[in-house]
Amino acid sequence: QLQLVESGGGLVQPGGSLRLSCEASGFNLPYYAIGWFRQAPGKEREGVSCIYSDDSTLYADSVKGRFTISRDSAKNTVYLQMNSLKPEDTAVYYCAGDCSGYSPYWGQGTQVTVSS
Repeated sequence: QLQLVESGGGLVQPGGSLRLSCEASGFNLPYYAIGWFRQAPGKEREGVSCIYSDDSTLYADSVKGRFTISRDSAKNTVYLQMNSLKPEDTAVYYCAGDCSGYSPYWGQGTQVTVSS
């Protein structure tokens, strides 16, 4: 069974950092594109970043220069390193089994709260 599990969320002050993890089971991550998405209260879900099977990456304009997506094939895990966090980054973050937003495979989400 294909499964994605996120971890690493939490409460952080503005300017701080967090690293989110997306661990896959049931499929071999290096062969798949993996996307990170987020949804803030009262807002639509938005794409944050994506890493493709060739390790090329995409970032939303709002996070460029602050977030970095990477993959550890040995651990079957994709990471999202988030630096210089802002209150507007507060959301539930999800990883998904592709970058389109229409994957049938999603993690359960991890809450990120940026507040002083």
